[in-house]
Order: sequence, then C-alpha cells, then structure tokens
Amino acid sequence: MADLKIEGFCGGLFQTNGYLVQAGDSNYLFDAPEGVASWVADKEIRLDGLILTHQHHDHVLDAGKVQKTFNCPIWAHSEPSEDLTMAKRLEETMGISAHLDEYTIDHLIAGEETLSLQNLELKLFHVPGHSPDSVCFQISDQPLVIGGDVLFAGSIGRTDFPNGNHEQLISGIKEKLWPLLDETTVLPGHGPATTIGQEKTSNPFLQ
Repeated sequence: MADLKIEGFCGGLFQTNGYLVQAGDSNYLFDAPEGVASWVADKEIRLDGLILTHQHHDHVLDAGKVQKTFNCPIWAHSEPSEDLTMAKRLEETMGISAHLDEYTIDHLIAGEETLSLQNLELKLFHVPGHSPDSVCFQISDQPLVIGGDVLFAGSIGRTDFPNGNHEQLISGIKEKLWPLLDETTVLPGHGPATTIGQEKTSNPFLQ
C-alpha cells in the first residue's frame, strides 16, 4: 500500500472529528464537520473524495462546501434524508439554525464489504444502532479503523435518537469490531482515539 498519513480535524458545536487520509498522492476526507472545507483548502491539495461514516448533521455540515470547493465525489451508505441528518430535529430541540448546504451522494456503499479507491483499500463494517447508515472503515490490512459514532473511548454512540437501537449497536460492535486485532486503533467521530483491546476490557457499555 502507498505511504499513509492521517491528520485529524475537530470542529463545530459538537466537537466532531474528521480525518484526512493521504495515501501516496491520493487524498480522502472522512466526514465533514463544520470548518473542515477551509482546513483542507488551506493545505492546497487535491481532494479525491469525501467518505461519510454516517449523515448526522454534525458530520455533514461541510459536505456541500467540500463537494463544491473540490468538485469531488462523496461515498455514503444511503441517500441523504431528514431521517439521517436530523437537522430539523436539532433546530426544534436546541433552538439553533441547522441549515445544511445541499450535497449529493455519488457512490452508495450499502451492502458493500470493500471499497477500492486510488491507493487506498477499505474494509466496510455496517454497524447501525446510533444511525441506520453507520459504517466503520478499516484501512486496508492496517490495524486502524475510522469508526464514526459507533465506538468511543469508554462509550458508544447515542441510541436515544429516532431510528436508534441500543441492542442493535451493542451486538453490531461485538459481531463486527471485536474480531479485529486488539491493537487496532479506532479513530472515533468524537473524542480521543482508542483501541479495540482497550474497549473490550474497560468500556462499561460493552461488558
């Protein structure tokens, strides 16, 4: 595999993580929190694509800007919808504007187990429960997963949203992620990185 470099970005009201993965001369962004489009633009690189772990509002806030700025395709499990972004619910519950610039999904990955990109091979794990479209991405055969809001350091994704399902999330984590090597690093959608082994032994939601 091509030389790999990963940089993290954290932005927006909910301190949401995005990750820029550079493999050789290819550049892919995972998730689009507020401010990430400008952050990538400042690097003066070509962006080859945006890959979404799921489409909750805070993870796609800059998706339209990224697509417009870089004229790049977007990969996601499902087509955008209010059920997935929950923008209107956010406005109603928090009383804040949750406007989203329009974006389009160029490549749907529902049902796929692998994704072959330029200089980058991904294994896909569909783990719903936090959001119906949640996907974790393992980079090639590296002990490294970009996990979205499925698994956090000491916690798991919220399941009290519409379409959330606590039991489904727990069983999905144990079925899809626990078989990975204990030393596998998990880069989550919020908070610090962790490892599969650490969460197996100490995550209170998964004992």
